[in-house]
Amino acid sequence: MSMLAGVILSAGTFLGAGPAAGTPINAPAEFGTDWHDPLTAAPPVAKPATKSCAVTVAEAQFRDFTPYRGTYAPPSGCGDRWSKVVLRLDGKVKGRQFDRLGYLHIGGVEILRTSTPEPSPDGIEWSVEKDVTRYSDTFRRDGDVEMLIGNVVDGTYTGALDVKVTLTFYAEGGAVKPAATPDRVLTLQDGTLTTPRNSERVVAEVYATGSGGGCEEYWYLTVPDPAPYSCKADNGPYREVQIKVDGQLAGIAEPFPTVWTGGWSNPFLWYVIPGPRAFDIKPIEYDLTPFAGLLDDGRPHRIDVSVVGVPAGQTGWSTPVNVLVWQDAKRAHVSGALTAAKAGDLSNTSTYTPGSEERLDTEGGHRLTTAGYVDTSHGRVWTTVRRALANTSAHRWTDGENTDALKATWTDDETVTVDGRGPVVVTRTHRTYSMDGTTTLGADDRLRTVLTLGDRAAVEETRGGRHATWSRLDDTYAGDATYTANVPREQRHAVGTTSERYRLHGSDGCYDRVLVTVQGVLTRDRSDC
Repeated sequence: MSMLAGVILSAGTFLGAGPAAGTPINAPAEFGTDWHDPLTAAPPVAKPATKSCAVTVAEAQFRDFTPYRGTYAPPSGCGDRWSKVVLRLDGKVKGRQFDRLGYLHIGGVEILRTSTPEPSPDGIEWSVEKDVTRYSDTFRRDGDVEMLIGNVVDGTYTGALDVKVTLTFYAEGGAVKPAATPDRVLTLQDGTLTTPRNSERVVAEVYATGSGGGCEEYWYLTVPDPAPYSCKADNGPYREVQIKVDGQLAGIAEPFPTVWTGGWSNPFLWYVIPGPRAFDIKPIEYDLTPFAGLLDDGRPHRIDVSVVGVPAGQTGWSTPVNVLVWQDAKRAHVSGALTAAKAGDLSNTSTYTPGSEERLDTEGGHRLTTAGYVDTSHGRVWTTVRRALANTSAHRWTDGENTDALKATWTDDETVTVDGRGPVVVTRTHRTYSMDGTTTLGADDRLRTVLTLGDRAAVEETRGGRHATWSRLDDTYAGDATYTANVPREQRHAVGTTSERYRLHGSDGCYDRVLVTVQGVLTRDRSDC
């Protein structure tokens, strides 16, 4: 997944230099043939101390692009109203392999989108945990299972991916109550959605990923003509994921700039600590409740998801959709109306400045407000959703792209106001994504990448004007790795230092963990609060 033209990386290959300054005694002078198993600083899923039941939903070895297919049946012995449901993926791979993108569907519902680490010659193991309680409606019924991690195994790429996925169901008991979950989890049928006629809240989630080996894998680096760069896009790097209902714009969002584990021309950055969200890709959420009155007519409605900025006819984005629905238990039919759907002008300007250091400066953004009401058994409920997006980036590169740098920030601000059932509830979410990195290929073919990634979110909920709950997330990755390019594995002499700090504070408590690696050795793992 090279970022520099002319530099070809064989996944899992190696290179060289002296030890980094301040290298701990227990770290080798350079990467060897093995390193610490991948891990992240993100918190584990909290699990209640109640009876649990585990179900294996997939166990397969992925060597090509053939999906695993099986069947799922709900667990016995833990009831059907669970306090929590936790997915766990365990994987292992050895040899040489690229990073690969994968998904897991149960009953047609996408419950996991993930990517894989790149292996060492001696082999690695990794795991992913995810709270999937929101899909409880799906788990109460038998269903088909489909899982795929598309892969290539041949004389060069030898890493077959062995994967096992389980679901663990935690029963209610004592003070532990069943989780409040959507009543229905729906998927699109031929691009249309038919909701129950008593739907009073509707949320769509889209697992949007740009990948597949083409330029949309690193869409944030694309440039328009006449800028001389290897990845082109007519309108530059601004991307926006939009959802429409019957052709009407219903939601906008910034895509997260995920960096896969071969990204930025330097797999040594990711061997132990992946970039934020790389193993557990979060869906974009759109509150479509203002459209509930329209959707409750019992007819199928067209749902379209598109990515603004992708050149016409170019592939590279996947946008599967789940729809979560909450129903009015006391009314068979809920009526209502969409009262407002006002979009501002989409701004997207890229300015190219030629020179010995080429430069592309981009600014983009968009605003959307939707509003509507539903007449429920507990009265008329109004919902207003306001969302504002903004992106700024400065892309710099030299002739031959021997130096290639980007500094970019994306913000996604959302305010949801619900009025009509008790005190007015206002939920404000401020998301900020950041990327600041430079890759340089020297005359000695030493390739160095220095990169910082940020995933931040602040959420605040008020009820009747009074603070109710709040949280602050700051997940920051930093890496600096160097190797000799275009040589066999044993001659790459790679060195690299990586770190991640994951901080989550709020009304529910706090979590703070720091990881540091040097030449693939975990040298620091500290938890604080």
